[in-house]
Amino acid sequence: MNRRYFVKGSAIIGLSIVASTNLLGGSGMLSTKSYRRVYRILNSDRTKVGTLPILRAFAGNHTDYVSPYVMLDEFGPVNLNAGDDPLRVDAHPHAGVTPTTYFINGSGHHKDSLNYDFQIGKGDFMMFQSGKGAIHMEETGQKLYEEGGIYHGFQIWLNMPSEYKFINPSTSVSDKKSMGLINEKDFTAKIVLGDWGKEKSDIELLSPAFYYDVEMTSDCRLDIPTEPTHNAFIYVIEGELEVEGQRTLKKNQLCLYERGESLINLYARDKARVLVLGGQPLNEVVYSYGPFVMNNEEQIKRVISDYRLGKMGDPEIVNR
Repeated sequence: MNRRYFVKGSAIIGLSIVASTNLLGGSGMLSTKSYRRVYRILNSDRTKVGTLPILRAFAGNHTDYVSPYVMLDEFGPVNLNAGDDPLRVDAHPHAGVTPTTYFINGSGHHKDSLNYDFQIGKGDFMMFQSGKGAIHMEETGQKLYEEGGIYHGFQIWLNMPSEYKFINPSTSVSDKKSMGLINEKDFTAKIVLGDWGKEKSDIELLSPAFYYDVEMTSDCRLDIPTEPTHNAFIYVIEGELEVEGQRTLKKNQLCLYERGESLINLYARDKARVLVLGGQPLNEVVYSYGPFVMNNEEQIKRVISDYRLGKMGDPEIVNR
């Protein structure tokens, strides 16, 4: 795979629950025939985007292991009182990338240069497919302002394949009716993107990818089959997991997996909640500058020029 160039500045198949009765020595896991090997475990970094507190797991790095994704941010959880000033990211541009937003709790307000202005809430999933360029603003939603509560979710960027970098931008919001759901004795899984066995998401993508929200009960042992040639990684929202090699994965940590095998082997001694993501690597150069994700420097210069010329919209109008 081509490595990324970074300029600083502005497929899942089926389900399997382990059936073996052989425990690995000193481990809560059951032995399996083949499983993905852990490449690396990463800690998230605390930062802010606008006034939003963020935990950032990766941003423009580890491309060989996270493509087709390019960034993972967890926002919150933040407890807001009724009447508190909204947490906000002012109008800003994107091009060549699809920022996705998924709400665990609370509500958000999205407004963009495509004339969309709406509220999104718990369980909703938004895709801002920026293509040749568009502007959006994000802040905590009206319901939180009126009632207070927890603001918590994820903004995770999907890269756009090279042939789609300059398509017209679009915005879409999906709720649980568009997503698959697996409800087993030991775990539940919402299929936000992609498919898992007979369950699948109806949300259309430009290239194969998967995105699962998995809640595991105490003493849950779970194998998740994946396409061996696709990337896969997991992020712990709550609790603690044991992963391959008897490694411990803690809250807010990210586990990157090597390709070559199918199964992701997980064990939760106590309740846990994780995101499981991945997909077909794009095998393309990633050349990024702030909110623009392209394939070469000339494309970056083009979208910067388009933004400055107002071709992506007027930030002042979006901010109103």
